[in-house]
Amino acid sequence: MPDSRPRRPDDNAAGAGAPADASALLLGGARLVDGRAVDVRISGGRIEAVGTAGSLTTRGTRLDLRGYLLLPAPAEPHAHGDTALTATTEGAGPASQRPEDIRRRATEAALLQLSHGTTAIRAHVRVGDVQGLTSLEAVLEAGRSLRGLVDVTAVAVPRLLTGVAGADGLAMLREAVDMGAEVVGGCPDLDPDPAGYGETVLNLAAAHGRPVDLHTDGEDPARLARLAAMAGGLRPGVSLGPCAGLSRLPGDAAARTADQLAAAAVTVVCLPQGGCSAALIDGTAPVGLLRAAGVRVAAGSGALRDAANPVGRGDPLEAAYLLASQSGLGPEHAYDAVSATARAVMGLPGVRVEAGFPAELLAVRGDRLSGVLSLAYSRIVVHRGRVVARTSAVREYCDSEAAAALDLPRQGRTDSGSGGGP
Repeated sequence: MPDSRPRRPDDNAAGAGAPADASALLLGGARLVDGRAVDVRISGGRIEAVGTAGSLTTRGTRLDLRGYLLLPAPAEPHAHGDTALTATTEGAGPASQRPEDIRRRATEAALLQLSHGTTAIRAHVRVGDVQGLTSLEAVLEAGRSLRGLVDVTAVAVPRLLTGVAGADGLAMLREAVDMGAEVVGGCPDLDPDPAGYGETVLNLAAAHGRPVDLHTDGEDPARLARLAAMAGGLRPGVSLGPCAGLSRLPGDAAARTADQLAAAAVTVVCLPQGGCSAALIDGTAPVGLLRAAGVRVAAGSGALRDAANPVGRGDPLEAAYLLASQSGLGPEHAYDAVSATARAVMGLPGVRVEAGFPAELLAVRGDRLSGVLSLAYSRIVVHRGRVVARTSAVREYCDSEAAAALDLPRQGRTDSGSGGGP
């Protein structure tokens, strides 16, 4: 068994004295989900060629990915950058709401999710009330500072929108869209008039040509039916989440609601890891029921170590693992929920390990998807055609006859090949 550590790039692949193309990257010997071992040549942020392992060359950088499974990179459709990393010990007091502190937390949270493999993040941000637009501005600044490493899109989430009390929230929401919030969001469950709230958000989004992403527990089937009826036909799209309340409905009511959501082409973004700072969570959405009805289901991470989930990891592979282990999805469908489907929900171009597709990729130590979802320790992340994050894990065992007989990985092995190194 080869060492768990990724090998260093092999710059000798271009040949002695040959000028290197700094934008070119060759991923050598990677394993695909279908079992093939391939070379993948990347240039200009896109996959230029895919060939049998050992068949491709490059004048740029070569990265040896023998022992890695190569996948389309995950995307995060439901993060909370403004509240991330705010979980405190008892008596420590509330987290700082100074702009610079919010920006720092949002940046650190995005980098943490990038290290897990996520190359695009949809961050839901509270607007209005005491904070006004401070949190949104901080998250937008964090996104700008991370450009080239990870793409961050902001969702404006007001609390109230209807009646006299909601007038300020509506004005703030309009200003948030003008400021740069690319998605119109909200929490209709918290408004005295949920239907009016939903209609207001949908109308504003339609007027500006923006997608909609609303928080709802989904425990009221009549409310969801009204939302679905209003959302039907709206483009560029409507998402609801986390919809955990659907799991608590009687079977026939849940099935009818799923049919209505499917007919309206509404996407459900579930949160298998639990916890969301803008909606009550008790369990997760009935993923199997929704998929059987034809509802597009993506999976997000939700809270990342905030009050809603103090141990939230923000790891898309954990979300996929939970879908596979607890919601009955196969590994391929579970991973699709955090990658291809999540990207579609976010309006991002599709990714396949084929020529012509965007070079948004995740290499994970392992040879099968089921094993990767079980133990995803070492990861290499490619965004816009270049390696932007790397996490390495080395597994060690004490000296024993069993370890020697099984050729288990040991630190200090010298089987990394030419140019490999430690």
